[in-house]
Amino acid sequence: MNKHFETIAVRDQIERTENKEHSVPLYLTSGFVFDDAEEMRASFAEEKQRDLYSRYSNPNTNEFISKICKLEGAEAGFAFATGMAAVYSTFAALLSSGDHIVSARSVFGATHGLFTKYFPKWDIETSYFGVNEVENVESLIQPNTKFIYCETPTNPGVDVLDLEYLSAIAKKHNLLLIVDNCFATPYLQNPIKFGADLVIHSATKLIDGQGRVLGGITVGNAELIREIYLFSRLTGPSMSPFNAWVLSKSLETLAVRADRQCDNALKLAEYLEKHPKVKWVKYPFLKSHPKYDVAKKQMRLGGTIVAFEVDGGVAGGKTFFDSIEMCSLSANLGDSRTIVTHPASTTHAKLAKEDKLAVGITAGMVRCSLGLEHIEDIIADIEQALEKI
Repeated sequence: MNKHFETIAVRDQIERTENKEHSVPLYLTSGFVFDDAEEMRASFAEEKQRDLYSRYSNPNTNEFISKICKLEGAEAGFAFATGMAAVYSTFAALLSSGDHIVSARSVFGATHGLFTKYFPKWDIETSYFGVNEVENVESLIQPNTKFIYCETPTNPGVDVLDLEYLSAIAKKHNLLLIVDNCFATPYLQNPIKFGADLVIHSATKLIDGQGRVLGGITVGNAELIREIYLFSRLTGPSMSPFNAWVLSKSLETLAVRADRQCDNALKLAEYLEKHPKVKWVKYPFLKSHPKYDVAKKQMRLGGTIVAFEVDGGVAGGKTFFDSIEMCSLSANLGDSRTIVTHPASTTHAKLAKEDKLAVGITAGMVRCSLGLEHIEDIIADIEQALEKI
């Protein structure tokens, strides 16, 4: 029986104990015991598959990984303490000194920091292509290029990249395609179906959905995940059992939350397009989005993030944010509460001015992560803040 997304998210659980609990219990233990010396030896030799130590695996993290793998159509996965732990560990496990990365220029600020500040110390270089210049990708590939990397939709400008196009280039040149699917979640987009080899999530965002815990996960090809697992087993960035338990429960409501949040996002984007104090609006399912057709092809809904620019530059942006009454001013996203963020001074503050402009981050740009409040109340708050500019 082929189950739907919502059913898998709710019903995929580890086996019940002898207590026959309906909700999976927490396994707050650092280690596990063995019946005898031979079982212990065989388990550590991987002749017997079982939990050994919670830095390697745990029933709660196993359940969370299993769910994400089924929802993404992946063979295997590993769960991390944070989204950035997933990004870094995936790169570090698969790259060697002298390797080269081709990446979309529009990536999360911390990922950009890895590419520009730390990887060069290990002789790993990155070449960027613009989100509207994907035709340049092939020209950036070098003999030592290891993979193509992108986010789609991007952070913070919600630009969209064509995964089938990038996958075709990757396969032509025997490269890996790695996709950060954080903004879309497994519910809205499945990059593996379009040719990605690995998919990364910051589970802190929409997967949790309520701003409670940190987490990250990488899923995909089993051989690649094996390398990531071995690296992580040694270096210790694994997810805690408690966070895995919370995140697995959160997946049960992801579809319901995302449906409402995407509906709110589209309605807000349509409202902002008509506002005289808004210069531009970007949302993947707006027909004005430059990659609307690509978004409709590879996404179920348009996502929960709307990007727009208010009039007045720095002063206009400051007035807008200082005038917000209900929505939260925070650098997080994917929460049940609507959040407005100023990327230029927060999430992407460490980018040079020219790098900000290259990815569309202007002084007056706002990233709005839609929550579950009534859309009329969200619009009312944003409207009164805009009126004060």
